[in-house]
Amino acid sequence: MAFLTTAGCTMEIITPYSVYFNAQLVFKQLQLWRLATNFFYFGSLGMDFVFHMFFLLKYSKALEEGTFHGRSADFLWMLLVGASMMTFVALFVNVQFLGSSLTFMMVYVWGRRHRHLNLSFLGIFSFTAPYLPWVLLSFSLMMGNNATVDLIGMAAGHVYYYLEDVYPRISGRRPLKTPAFIRMMFPAEDMVTEPALVPPPEPQDAVDPPAAARPGGPRHEHAD
Repeated sequence: MAFLTTAGCTMEIITPYSVYFNAQLVFKQLQLWRLATNFFYFGSLGMDFVFHMFFLLKYSKALEEGTFHGRSADFLWMLLVGASMMTFVALFVNVQFLGSSLTFMMVYVWGRRHRHLNLSFLGIFSFTAPYLPWVLLSFSLMMGNNATVDLIGMAAGHVYYYLEDVYPRISGRRPLKTPAFIRMMFPAEDMVTEPALVPPPEPQDAVDPPAAARPGGPRHEHAD
């Protein structure tokens, strides 16, 4: 959907004005589709689009096949909770598209759940996975992007991580427990046991970005 929406706007099949987030249009004219469509637009088809789409797909897949394996309901609930938080923040800042924010939320949560995994940036310096969002933020700034959009995603990721992974360990309660009506959408997973309060990180090899994003872009691999 993100590629189709972005490509459609680039080829002028649709206009960004029909998909951007606008609180007045959403709540007064009930153009509710804008709550979702603003996450699907990543600007023009260029380096920035490749950059964000690569990391969104990579780390969303890593989470879904890793700590959310067999827990599609929980994964969907995480997306809904994160999207709700980012949309709420967007009401108070001048942000119309939150696709990049969603990318950084996925990267942030993945990094926190793999805090002992070593990565490297172009072989120049090494860092652990929790610092990956900050490295990507720095690269995004060098590409001329607005830091506000990316920071919104990181903030949403931090709130989700704390309420889902940290707070339950402290209090024994899970305030973000997936509602029953969400679980009903995935009946085949009814027999899946409740996850541990702090899901252990799964082994995950980092992969180089595609060729289109490689020049100047961050390369991810295990540090020696």
